[in-house]
Amino acid sequence: MLDPAIYAHLLDAARAHPALQAALVQAGPIRIEPPAHPRVADRLFVEVVNQQLSTRAAGAIWARIEAAAAAADSSPRGLFEAGDADLLRACGISGNKVRALQAIVAAEAAGLLGPGLAGLPHPERAAILCGIRGVGPWTADMVGIFHFHDPDIWRAGDVAAVGCLRRLTGQADAGAVASAFAPYRSILARYLWRIKDGAPLPGDESARQAPAPRTRRLRGAAKSG
Repeated sequence: MLDPAIYAHLLDAARAHPALQAALVQAGPIRIEPPAHPRVADRLFVEVVNQQLSTRAAGAIWARIEAAAAAADSSPRGLFEAGDADLLRACGISGNKVRALQAIVAAEAAGLLGPGLAGLPHPERAAILCGIRGVGPWTADMVGIFHFHDPDIWRAGDVAAVGCLRRLTGQADAGAVASAFAPYRSILARYLWRIKDGAPLPGDESARQAPAPRTRRLRGAAKSG
């Protein structure tokens, strides 16, 4: 579960915004799941395949990838490492994404995705990741938050987190509001995504309706880069 000291920091930072503080209290200490993939390359494979796809489309493509891997007595990683462009395109992966997957394989083989990445500050790591074809700032930030558990990444362009924060605080400058939560803005974002995805906002009856599914987390980001 979330470190009690971090949770207390978030609650204290939210004191100026009662609705936000109430939503954090309602959500309670969240569980920070361990990385879903053993290596950063595996996370990048998922992110690249899922870019610009809905949850349903991404799920269909991954089902085809997994079926093709099983037929070849391999794994999705094995398919990407083999780099059979025709097979990958038959699974629904575009030519540009095939080339990006091949670039990730090459970057790992060159030693750019080794364990040393974990010890780098996020900006330095992001610069390395963004040097790989098909990997942009969005993907680098999602990898930072969900794979490396960097605690203080704030995606100013994240519509869901920013919109939820504005809604709960009534403030247009979400970045300024979020700054009060440093050095734990990644944790704030996790809360905002969770609240947006399903936890009803205090006093908001419309939020009690079933939320639309979102395309992030273990299957990767839905936006390009």
